[in-house]
Amino acid sequence: MRSTLKKNGALLLPGCCMVLVLVLSGCSGGNMDDLQKDIADIKANSKGKVPPLPEFTSVENFAYSADELGDPFVGWDAKAAKAREAQRQSTTGGGLQPSFERRKEPLEEYPLDALSMVGTLQRDKESAALIRSPEGLVSRVVKGNYLGQNHGRVTAILPDRVEITEIVPDGLGGWLPRQASLAIAE
Repeated sequence: MRSTLKKNGALLLPGCCMVLVLVLSGCSGGNMDDLQKDIADIKANSKGKVPPLPEFTSVENFAYSADELGDPFVGWDAKAAKAREAQRQSTTGGGLQPSFERRKEPLEEYPLDALSMVGTLQRDKESAALIRSPEGLVSRVVKGNYLGQNHGRVTAILPDRVEITEIVPDGLGGWLPRQASLAIAE
């Protein structure tokens, strides 16, 4: 079996070498004048040509004359609220006003004369007042709490009374501060 492979291998090797020699000889030394001429023609004819820049035309300014109509993307409700706010700001000068966005506290349901102070508490140097509603419910109130129907805010808690600053309408669309107090009931 070795002798057959040797014979077949000896036959294949010279045939492959012959084909390889023929292929390589065909690539070497040929006439490349046509190729060189084509490359020279392409280089000569392809000079980069950049088109000129377009002519600049000026545009006339547009004057928007519907400024007073407002933003077209805002709904009528928002425009009306904005107008009311602007009206209120112009009459009050943007000064004192109650906060309508905050949550009402339970003692704001009653007028001040319907509430009564029944005592005070002292805890860690912080005073609290005990306020009784007309229903008899006693609530603990600290400085900063609201009570009464006129946006009254507790400003001080003393042993015998609670000092309150109310915000009342002035009759012209604005607001005025008014001092009030609740004395301890005896």
